[in-house]
Amino acid sequence: MDPVPGIPRRTRLLLAGALALALAVAGAGPASAADVNNVKNAGFESGLTDWTCSTGSGTTVSAPAHGGSAALKATPAGQDNARCTQTVAVKPNSTYTLSAWVRGGYAYLGATGTGTTDVSTWTPDSSSWRQLSTSFRTGASTTAVTVYTHGWYGQAAYFADDVSVFGPDGGGGGVPAPTVPGAPNGLSVSGTSASSVSLSWSNVSGATGYNVYRNGTKATAVTGTSATVTGLAASTSYSFQVTATNAAGESGKSAAVTGTTTASPGGGDVSLPKHAVTGYWQNFNNGATVQRLSAVQSPYDIIAVAFADATTTPGAVTFTLDSAGLGGYTVDQFKADVKAKQAAGKKVVVSVGGERGAVSVNDSASATNFANSVYALMQTYSFDGVDIDLENGLNATYMTQALRALSAKAGSSLVLTMAPQTIDMQSTSNAYFQTALNVKDILTVVNMQYYNSGSMLGCDGKVYSQGSVDFLTALACIQLEGGLAPSQVGLGLPASPSGAGSGYVSPSVVNNALDCLTKGTGCGSFKPARTYPDLRGAMTWSTNWDAAAGNAWSNAVGAHVHALP
Repeated sequence: MDPVPGIPRRTRLLLAGALALALAVAGAGPASAADVNNVKNAGFESGLTDWTCSTGSGTTVSAPAHGGSAALKATPAGQDNARCTQTVAVKPNSTYTLSAWVRGGYAYLGATGTGTTDVSTWTPDSSSWRQLSTSFRTGASTTAVTVYTHGWYGQAAYFADDVSVFGPDGGGGGVPAPTVPGAPNGLSVSGTSASSVSLSWSNVSGATGYNVYRNGTKATAVTGTSATVTGLAASTSYSFQVTATNAAGESGKSAAVTGTTTASPGGGDVSLPKHAVTGYWQNFNNGATVQRLSAVQSPYDIIAVAFADATTTPGAVTFTLDSAGLGGYTVDQFKADVKAKQAAGKKVVVSVGGERGAVSVNDSASATNFANSVYALMQTYSFDGVDIDLENGLNATYMTQALRALSAKAGSSLVLTMAPQTIDMQSTSNAYFQTALNVKDILTVVNMQYYNSGSMLGCDGKVYSQGSVDFLTALACIQLEGGLAPSQVGLGLPASPSGAGSGYVSPSVVNNALDCLTKGTGCGSFKPARTYPDLRGAMTWSTNWDAAAGNAWSNAVGAHVHALP
């Protein structure tokens, strides 16, 4: 959120230049019997032999390794994107498949000097191994190409392993192509929850990875012989199959097994309307209309009190009403207004963080302190729950622990909301997204902030700029298809141009995005593959900026949200 609009939030991770890379990802069939891997030291078992990395950026490590006992670790620094290259011998007028397994920070794979069209592909950060693959054809006189990997400026180190350029032998001493592995055996259900099914199976010789299918559709890919499929509906049966993969292709599917999720233990307060509007109430005066809680506009179903502050105790938070800044508003008046809003059917939560928030939950002790302190605020002020708006990063493991502990104290009526930034929800490997999925059974809604953002990827892999219907719908699709229930997804926008440094759109654009996602109408160039009638609704920063703009946002968006089917 933006207490002082116009001040940069934090450096955006996706720069327009990076996202303008021409991606030439192409599917490739199984390698022919005569094909070989023309890359030398493809698995980095001989250190960096045959590879050249930009100054000091590359080394080899024993873990994590995708195959064998070593992998490349390359660390971007300053203006160095940690580029590692190898010149690979190839034959003219021939087709090659380029692939590599990567993990860690942003990772790129490509080939130059092909004599035709140079190619590249990339993936955002990932906590598990992912295979990048593309293909190219050599020119009439091309006898060598340069294969490269690199990361992105200022981002985390990336790992790469098992690099391959499969195709005709270029004469450089290639390794024969592998054969397609057999289908896995022994698939079984090893565990279930209200939103997930865990599976295990037997190892397949020659396999470098496995694809897991749910009801015939690919759900996830892993490198080991077990997986947990998340984002499932409670008390529902699903059919699962697994295939084995390597550079030669994918096996047939295993025999199917059925996994049934358990009943849901909660999922947030059920007294909220099906479609809800969230608004942040400012406990400070920054030029917007100063409000008492009693003056918050009636369309708001969830009111997030901004903000609780960090204390000197790690993980603990406190709340201090800004009586002076709010014209003499007293604590007793505030408490009475909380009760009055709840009597009117509203939920009032305390928001933790904000742009300048410095709450850190990074171990078990601080997780306990967080849960205890938030619960104490709930008891003192009658808050219904908590909003997580930590804009300076969080630790998924310990924030999950903290929220689980809070839920155990507060019970099934806990209202738990989140307001991540766009970069936090680009991938399920991001800590914010991981946290949301970890607490899905007690999570009320995630209202991502579609503002103060650079260009971002949509769920279709295309780049979208903020300020459009497509930006809202294509990014929401990542959450909707990444494991969150539609009822746990909301669209967060500023109430007026003054409410954020950038990204304001008119209420009509918000309403068009809501219609696109719920009914398939009002879309821009991006049209979701399916609709999400249970989409929770919308959020705004803030009720104060809304009031300053004559309540234009809540009157238009609020009425539209509540009229959704």
